Amino acid sequence: MTEGDMQTGGADRQPIVTMMSGEARADSRDVAAYFKKAHGDVLRAIDVILGNRPDLRKRDFALSSYGNDLAESGRTYRCFTMNQLAFSILVMGFTGAEALDFKISYARAFEAMQARSAAPAVDLEDPAALRALLLGRVEKVIELQGQIAQQAPIVSAYARIAEADGSLCIRDAAKALQVRPIDLTNHLITKGWIYRRPGSKEWTAYQPKLSALLLRHKLATIPHEDGHERVRTQVRVTPKGIGRLAEELAVS
Repeated sequence: MTEGDMQTGGADRQPIVTMMSGEARADSRDVAAYFKKAHGDVLRAIDVILGNRPDLRKRDFALSSYGNDLAESGRTYRCFTMNQLAFSILVMGFTGAEALDFKISYARAFEAMQARSAAPAVDLEDPAALRALLLGRVEKVIELQGQIAQQAPIVSAYARIAEADGSLCIRDAAKALQVRPIDLTNHLITKGWIYRRPGSKEWTAYQPKLSALLLRHKLATIPHEDGHERVRTQVRVTPKGIGRLAEELAVS
């Protein structure tokens, strides 16, 4: 596969917009597939934009990379994640009979993602509020099921959540849940929490889990020896996600 590989998509696909570090963003690979364009053509269009407006780098057009697991050379390829401003600038030049409908669909996907990710009534990053919310939920479960002993793993997990500061990577989430990282990873895969795009070594969260605020994406900037920086996406488990996983693991 090369940067210029043709992608398929369009009307038979849904616009893919995910939350990364609290901001709705689109991946250049997904945009290329949806607009039925070669990813290499999309990358060249982005290069032209950044050549004229280098100030749009990092914040608006964040350079990332993905690798081909099947390639013996271990070669990686470029891609970009874009916020709504960057996406709008990019697709201004997209033409064709279906282009307008595709632009509208993607714009609505950005709006919907921002709306769904609005701060909930209870601040899940506030340990005190989180403790009260989760303990209340535990009490309700115990009252309905009448099986206090079986709820002990959940109660223990909730207590650790209340003391946690923000989201956790998969390895740290496994520690909080007192399971092996490989077991938690397998659970996340089989239960439809995370997946890998073809040719990528990075995990990506499924949209329903992002919309439910169970997982989130975090951008991490990694410096390279040549002086350039690469942005990689890390899946993080939110406190709410830890609580849900504690329930699933308790009954699995």
